[in-house]
Amino acid sequence: MRIAFCCTGTAPEPWLQGLSSALPGAEVQVWAPGAPQADFAVVWAPPQAFIDDQPGLKALFNIGAGVDALLKLRLPPGLPVVRLDDAGMSVQMAEYVCHAAIRHFREFDVYEAESAQGQWSFHKPRARADFPVGVMGLGVLGARVAQALRTFEFPVNGWSRTPKNMAGALEGVRGFAGANGFHDFLAESRILVNLLPLTADTQNILDRNALQRLQPGGYVINVARGAHLVDDDLLALLASGHLAGATLDVFRTEPLPAEHPFWGHPAITITPHTSARTLRDESIAQIARKIAAFANGQPLAQLSGVVDVSLGY
Repeated sequence: MRIAFCCTGTAPEPWLQGLSSALPGAEVQVWAPGAPQADFAVVWAPPQAFIDDQPGLKALFNIGAGVDALLKLRLPPGLPVVRLDDAGMSVQMAEYVCHAAIRHFREFDVYEAESAQGQWSFHKPRARADFPVGVMGLGVLGARVAQALRTFEFPVNGWSRTPKNMAGALEGVRGFAGANGFHDFLAESRILVNLLPLTADTQNILDRNALQRLQPGGYVINVARGAHLVDDDLLALLASGHLAGATLDVFRTEPLPAEHPFWGHPAITITPHTSARTLRDESIAQIARKIAAFANGQPLAQLSGVVDVSLGY
């Protein structure tokens, strides 16, 4: 079995060593133009030249949960694409979102600004009931985030493209679904968390029309993709006072350009796309299990993380 590794911006050696150890007998190599044909590929944002050079692939295994960059390529019809399910990312995402939501709710950002000026002051405690959190996207990551927020007793709303069974990890979350439920979901939320996959339908979904439907004093936490958010609309609603602030981990251009108005904005907290980093050892173990199962004849439908290319996730 031959495995091609083609991951832009990723040091290959630890991955090659880990995959070789997890899949004894497999030949794992970094792809170069003209390389021998591989059976499987482990990829992150590969160039079109890689896809064109490897027409015999049986499946692509993505080292992240988001596949929007991969699906921009011209893929052979029927080529299976398999993404990571979790691999340690969901707990990181839950930590990040809870930190951002609690920091805003408890006004720790205000205390930080006041302490920097030598001010000692108290603010009246605020009620959690007045800060319902809306989570957009209820997959593995979204469900874990919603569950974590419920632990801190926030009212939590969840929105997804299709209705979800609001049990298990989603117990206690108020569910909304589809285009018909989107506006009601926004109106019932004051803190908005975006965990949607980026598709043609979700690009620019966080525009003025959506964000102005949040409850007054709304707060935006975007940990999905920068192209979900219309930057100018966010800035306008912050200026109007309808939105109180935002924590942004993803941007249309990364790194965020030095001249971008998000830098230095007093109501915007910026982090460099670090809300949930790929954990290499966990990811290697998961990918190796799936490759072995697929190579041993397990039907594709029985593998978790298989992407519906027509939907984009």
